[in-house]
Amino acid sequence: MSTARAAAILLAKELRLEFRTRELLNATIVFALVVVVLFSFSFDPTSAESRRLGPGLLWIAFLFSGSLMLHPSFGREQVNQTLDALRMAPISPFALVLGKMLANFLFLSAAEVVLVPVFAILYNVGLTGVAGRLTLVIVLGTFGLCVTGTVFSAIAAHARLRELLLPLLLLPILTPLLIAAVEATASLLAPEPGLDRGWLALLAGFDIVFLTASWLLSDFLLEE
Repeated sequence: MSTARAAAILLAKELRLEFRTRELLNATIVFALVVVVLFSFSFDPTSAESRRLGPGLLWIAFLFSGSLMLHPSFGREQVNQTLDALRMAPISPFALVLGKMLANFLFLSAAEVVLVPVFAILYNVGLTGVAGRLTLVIVLGTFGLCVTGTVFSAIAAHARLRELLLPLLLLPILTPLLIAAVEATASLLAPEPGLDRGWLALLAGFDIVFLTASWLLSDFLLEE
């Protein structure tokens, strides 16, 4: 079975499991909305402050939401040794990791579809003229977050303190991604919006490097 077909089958499994209960997706959306609303009430920013501080707060909300969503990626496969059964299947180990990455990307993107309009309303930030470019930045940043988070979720799945280990491993690695995403978003929310291609290239490069690394190291990611 090809890697693409196996990943598609695993992605369909993840989607069926999640939309059967919607527990993780609903919890992530509610958590992200609470973070954005609390930030808005705490700072009560002016329009200028919203454009200056808003990108950082938005990506912090994305990061917190992603951490909440990525944690159970491989943790729930520990029940009844499901992960061992998947490893015994005649598929590439990367197909399993890729299926999880795509599922996490879709779930987090669904949460962001709800979060971004709420952010624009609460912080009085207009997104009409930059919606397309902002979507590109968010897609690249979210994909990098999901690729990296899924990899480290697989590493931490067998650890005793995996709830603590995942953020400790993930946050330092994501620093370049978060800086590039915040700067690119800030340039789009400026009074004279413009997308810095340097930050966009850094986001794309980060995604390519970590996706390639996960492909090359997929055999070791799922080892005990």
